[in-house]
Amino acid sequence: MHLTDQDKERVGAGLRVVKEPDGPDRPAERDPAVAATVSEMLSRIERDGMDAVLRYARELDGFTGSELRVPDAELAAAGDALPEALRSALQAGAERTRRFAAMQRARLQDFEEEVLPGVVCGQRFVPVENVGAYLPAGRFPLLASAFMTVGVADVAGVGNVVSATPPSRNGRPHPAVLHAAHLSGARSVYAVGGVQALAAMAFGLLDGVPSDMIVGAGNAYVAEAKRQLFGRVGIDVLAGPSEVAVIADDTADAAMVASDLLAQAEHGPTSPASLATTSERLADEVPREIEKQLAGLATAEIAGAAWRDHGSVYLTETREEAARVMNLLAPEHLEVIAEDLDWWLGELRNYGSLFLGPWSTVVYADKGMSGTNHVLPTARGARYTGGLSVAGFLKQLTYQRATRDATAAQARPTVAVSDFERLVGHRDSAQLRLDIVGG
Repeated sequence: MHLTDQDKERVGAGLRVVKEPDGPDRPAERDPAVAATVSEMLSRIERDGMDAVLRYARELDGFTGSELRVPDAELAAAGDALPEALRSALQAGAERTRRFAAMQRARLQDFEEEVLPGVVCGQRFVPVENVGAYLPAGRFPLLASAFMTVGVADVAGVGNVVSATPPSRNGRPHPAVLHAAHLSGARSVYAVGGVQALAAMAFGLLDGVPSDMIVGAGNAYVAEAKRQLFGRVGIDVLAGPSEVAVIADDTADAAMVASDLLAQAEHGPTSPASLATTSERLADEVPREIEKQLAGLATAEIAGAAWRDHGSVYLTETREEAARVMNLLAPEHLEVIAEDLDWWLGELRNYGSLFLGPWSTVVYADKGMSGTNHVLPTARGARYTGGLSVAGFLKQLTYQRATRDATAAQARPTVAVSDFERLVGHRDSAQLRLDIVGG
């Protein structure tokens, strides 16, 4: 996530590169070995069904049982052994995420209206019927993922949400992941991860119902499985490594900016972090502050590699240039720690989610505490799409209803266009109705 030579020309003459990765800016190339492995796994699972799923679950997940579904009693009691502070935090995140999703849903309205005399058109928002939600639990269990997928799908009115999460403790799912799923309204959770989980949901091997849509983050194999399954099922986004960007002016604190960049860089060694600033002081202090904080950071091996290999710092003369930098990078998460936040809100257009002011940090949304969804586009995908939301689980369907008296207004121009296109069947369908009404 850094500027290309063409991008730099578009930003303006006031741009100065303080730090930037080597090489071209492009999403990580698909690993042919990963693609081939995923393709083979999907083929075997489609052919052999649950036998193949169980075989992969034992080989890759360390699953030791015979039944993948987590018993209802285990799901309901998963939070009992968790610290009270964690249970309270998860409850807050689940409630706030559902609340924001409900606010969004209330503003997606059905309607119908007359577009010309005798012709009424309308739209309906109809929930997807079956959703498979993948709840990652790898190196770091992302507890809020259930809020953003299971919980939001439930608010949207999805009738059947199946969840899958890899075993991580003695062949059983992580209890905190299960508790987050329970709080989000999960009704069935299966102890299976990776490609085999996505395939099992897509093919209907877990509960007997093929998923219409699969959502949730995961590793490179999970992302590749979603890519190969897309079309057979819908997906949320093809997300790559987590991204963070910060816009800061001279009012910002260097330690805060550095901390927020590192907080996302610790997601993985290929997670990009970028700063655009109008302050020469920050352009100098933030890189030094990052090195200082890395010295005491337990995840320094991960975050340090991400910053070293994928971090960037851009110094601009004007705030307009800083805004252009970020509109070109289109980052997944974008913080603004600067004056005149309303100006930035109006000027910035390409981002997954925007965090305005020093008291709004990405990590709040990561954990579900602000209520917005953290399933967001990466690799400049924010140029053309937003992230997962309650709308993602709703189909915007249109319909029309016409009266006999409206036939001429629609049929005559349809005949004219169809004649020009030489689509005689189209013309005849319209002309038949004209003949009937005497038009």
